[in-house]
Amino acid sequence: MEMSLIWNSLLLVFAGVLLLRIAGRKSISQMTLAQTVVMISIGSIIIQPIVETSVARTLVATAIFILALIIMEYLQLKFNVIEKFISGKSKIMVKDGNINVKEMRKMRFTVDQLEMRLRQQGISSFSDVKTVTLEPNGQIGYELVEDAKPLTVREFKKLMNMYDEQPANSKNIFEEISDPQEQENPKNLH
Repeated sequence: MEMSLIWNSLLLVFAGVLLLRIAGRKSISQMTLAQTVVMISIGSIIIQPIVETSVARTLVATAIFILALIIMEYLQLKFNVIEKFISGKSKIMVKDGNINVKEMRKMRFTVDQLEMRLRQQGISSFSDVKTVTLEPNGQIGYELVEDAKPLTVREFKKLMNMYDEQPANSKNIFEEISDPQEQENPKNLH
């Protein structure tokens, strides 16, 4: 095998990663039809100079692409700088209900796109979110404000324990059902 085949394959893998990084993270997560065609075309263009007509060269180039991917993933685990360069970090798009317009422009993300993604998560108002982030994989992450969070089982159990721990002298609203003869209805309800 030619050494130039290995170097060309590695060069094209890194060039492809760089091009996709420039294209932006939303391109990877939820591609439109046009973006899908462009990404497939980039893949074809990258492989074309290597493959030519030989099946063996195609298999070697594919193996090198996969090996390069494994090495990049390993390096991302070991070195935060490499992870940041290849995958990127989460970007804050909404903080305390306020839209970070500057960050959204850099990400080429419109308010309409953000609203659509939030609605898909069941969020109807920016005031319900503490933070919204665009994750490296192109998905959104969010944290709701305290009042907008759903009731958890833990919180429900805590409320039930508080109810069960009522003082013995507190009035039970079901008393008259259990013993209707003991109590008389208030006069204004006759």
